[in-house]
Amino acid sequence: MAGKYYAYILECADGTYYTGYTNDPEKRLQTHNAGKGGKYTRTRLPVRLVYSEEFETRNEAMSREWHIKQLTRKEKEELVKGNI
Repeated sequence: MAGKYYAYILECADGTYYTGYTNDPEKRLQTHNAGKGGKYTRTRLPVRLVYSEEFETRNEAMSREWHIKQLTRKEKEELVKGNI
């Protein structure tokens, strides 16, 4: 049985967004908040999960992560609000 994968957006303490992918959003959030996640988030703790999408495959999640990273700040805000 294949696992699920997720593209996600974290909001950092400084109000910026971080986008990534994982197979376990809660564990990944804990890793980020422990200072062991992405280099970007280490100096912007704490972070909170504000958005995630579920996918069947790792490649789909990675592709969605890339597409989210191409969005403007305003577009990401709208995605987080559920308007996109």
